[in-house]
Amino acid sequence: MGSGHALKLSVVRGGGAFVCGESTALMASIEGRVGEPRAKYIRSVQRGLWNQPTVLNNVETLANIPKILLEGGEKFAETGTTGSSGTKVFALVGKVKRTGLVEVPMGTTLRHLIYDIGGGILGNRPFKAVQTGGPSGGCIPESMLDLKVDFDSLASYGAMMGSGGMIVMDDRSCMVEVARYYTNFLCEESCGKCTPCREGLRRMLEILTDICEGRGREGDIGLLERLGHAMQDASLCSLGKTAANPVLTTIQYFREEYEAHIREKRCPAGVCKNLTRFEIVPDKCVGCGMCARGCPVDAISGGKKETHVIDQARCITCGSCREACKFSAVIAAGRENISEGRQA
Repeated sequence: MGSGHALKLSVVRGGGAFVCGESTALMASIEGRVGEPRAKYIRSVQRGLWNQPTVLNNVETLANIPKILLEGGEKFAETGTTGSSGTKVFALVGKVKRTGLVEVPMGTTLRHLIYDIGGGILGNRPFKAVQTGGPSGGCIPESMLDLKVDFDSLASYGAMMGSGGMIVMDDRSCMVEVARYYTNFLCEESCGKCTPCREGLRRMLEILTDICEGRGREGDIGLLERLGHAMQDASLCSLGKTAANPVLTTIQYFREEYEAHIREKRCPAGVCKNLTRFEIVPDKCVGCGMCARGCPVDAISGGKKETHVIDQARCITCGSCREACKFSAVIAAGRENISEGRQA
């Protein structure tokens, strides 16, 4: 651009661990050390990579610079919302008809992203939630589909922009299992350096696993909330500070599912095997046999155009019968006689 300065770019492959998305862990990884965060009172602009002043930005941030340089800041700010200018790339995946990478102006609503761009929910099933921001992002319910996607709006509801991941869920997604799944992932990806993140994630995973397997008890929800808030306040890096988001937001917006698991020993979505029994509703069954053909253990019997029956002794609760049925005749019911035993 006539400045006389040339900029040399080098691509360095990091360690690949999830925690290396944190800036100081990333620098340690580039230096060839274990990717662990450091205390934030040491500012990267004073002492960063190889103890030299360092400015860190995401590649997506750097990709916006040419447009700003060529067209000016005012032109760039015309796209998006106040405080969140420009566009954002999302990886739209999950129970949505059209998946892929999409680039939209900041401030676009979740409804526009999921229904207009994504084409709506697979099988036209009811929308339940969308998780934004990657594994440590929050889950947003149907009542907030008109929420504008920008940094401040998402943060105000317990979610975040994060890496731009957007996972869509339908009514057959169990929000307790969703929280357990991401807590398990983050538990494995935590560097283990600080106690709040290391021990907090392990303990939350134990509680969530107990709830999903039918050993949940009164007080678990409150304990999960206290653990989550302690991690937000005391963890060393952003991994630990955001790791509780899936748990806290699913409790905030889907508390009734937690209560059903704990008090009724029932998984409303029919996902948690220990808390689910699949049954065929006689009035809805047309005897097409699709459920029987999809059963991997031959647990369903019934002749053509006759009401089919599930042998509960043989059923492995895989849910293939429910997926195969086009008439919504297979329903998920609570499982009886769940053991109350649990280690302290």
